[in-house]
Amino acid sequence: MFRPVNTKVDFPQMEENVLSFWQAEDIFKKSIESRSQENEYVFYDGPPFATGLPHFGHLVPGTIKDAIPRYHTMKGKRVRRGFGWDCHGLPVEYEMEKTLGISGHSAIVKYGVAKFNEQCRSIVLRYTKEWQSTINRMGRWVDWENGYRTMDTDYMETIWWVFKTLYEKGYIYEGYNILPYSPALASPLSNFEVNLGGYQDV
Repeated sequence: MFRPVNTKVDFPQMEENVLSFWQAEDIFKKSIESRSQENEYVFYDGPPFATGLPHFGHLVPGTIKDAIPRYHTMKGKRVRRGFGWDCHGLPVEYEMEKTLGISGHSAIVKYGVAKFNEQCRSIVLRYTKEWQSTINRMGRWVDWENGYRTMDTDYMETIWWVFKTLYEKGYIYEGYNILPYSPALASPLSNFEVNLGGYQDV
């Protein structure tokens, strides 16, 4: 009456079989093309830095954020799920400083800002293959081919357009905000950068 159940199930192998099926049958692409363009749901995940490997702090929020486009896909929406890479900021600069054996704003100026920027550009996509492998293994559907990079001109122009639009609507104002500051880098620090442990009361 019932099929016998195998008591020695290999869950990782089952997982890989599903992933292989999705890839072979292009299931993600079909989930987009089978839905109307007029019924689109747009979702942009905050981009990670590809100068470091994915870790627990990326995987848990990534899993939670994946639930949103999944839900809307199941509700019949067309969800393209563009993925991007954060190519700016202190994590990239810090990696390059370690590589070059220099430290701080004055050392970067002495090395040459343009040359330093080019060196940073050369490493911003260092671990993209590892990220793709990990995110695919998590079962997330991601559009790798039409992704964005924050260092691309069209991306930066879009950000400026958004800022201009907000300004024109009166949503931008001038005020004062206390920010952690790095004298060595001659730069304010984000909460993420402060939490890396480089900021302390002395």
